[in-house]
Amino acid sequence: MTSDQILGDGKVFAFGDATAGPKRLQILLLGDSTTEAGIPKKFAPDEPQFEDNLRILLATEGDLPPADVYNEGVSGEFIRRLLDSGRYDKDVATKPKADYIFIRYGLNDASKREKFAEDFPKDFRELLGRLRQDHPGAEIVAMTAIPYSTVNNHGEINALIARIAREEKLALFDIAPRYLAELEKGPDMLNYRRYSLARVPEALRPLATPYVQPGADPQIVVLDNRLDAFFGHLPGWFSDRHPTLAGYNVI
Repeated sequence: MTSDQILGDGKVFAFGDATAGPKRLQILLLGDSTTEAGIPKKFAPDEPQFEDNLRILLATEGDLPPADVYNEGVSGEFIRRLLDSGRYDKDVATKPKADYIFIRYGLNDASKREKFAEDFPKDFRELLGRLRQDHPGAEIVAMTAIPYSTVNNHGEINALIARIAREEKLALFDIAPRYLAELEKGPDMLNYRRYSLARVPEALRPLATPYVQPGADPQIVVLDNRLDAFFGHLPGWFSDRHPTLAGYNVI
């Protein structure tokens, strides 16, 4: 994905231009909604997105070739569904041979797999087997799950990921400590707000009108804290812990 913006001189600058030229480094991202970054892409489409930032930052490293970044994160996904739905064969196996593959699963797996501690390592290893077959030259990197709060830091999930990485001799990209450190500066600085309009007192609903997304259950969606002063007292206002662009910049 490439994002554009207008510079002060009126010219369009494509963020992809930061890495213009022959594309040689192939990077594949696998994961759930915290990898997909769907809401920031929908509500801030003109800003550099997760993939853009990764390309641009890599371009600042003088000893690296330009990069293509393929984001195959999908909201709600867990490893078993990726493999069984056919999406792996359609969207992952068919990608250009990757140099690096970053895997970040665990959050949905913990809720969807009945015997998580037993099934998750099996699913992870099955995915590794497929990736090693379809992308034989790739360095595979296991990533820890992001903490949702200073209390709910997914320590059990991340301990399991670290164990799998150690046993499978994978590099481990432990993003959890850095993300947790940022949350300690402000527990709701990195997550967007998504809240059912039906839960807002009727007298306050006009304040939310510009931010309502239609649907069977209309949702208020904002990427920052602009409505916290009005709705921060409502139960569950801060409960959606998906990252904003600020959160993805940390990742």
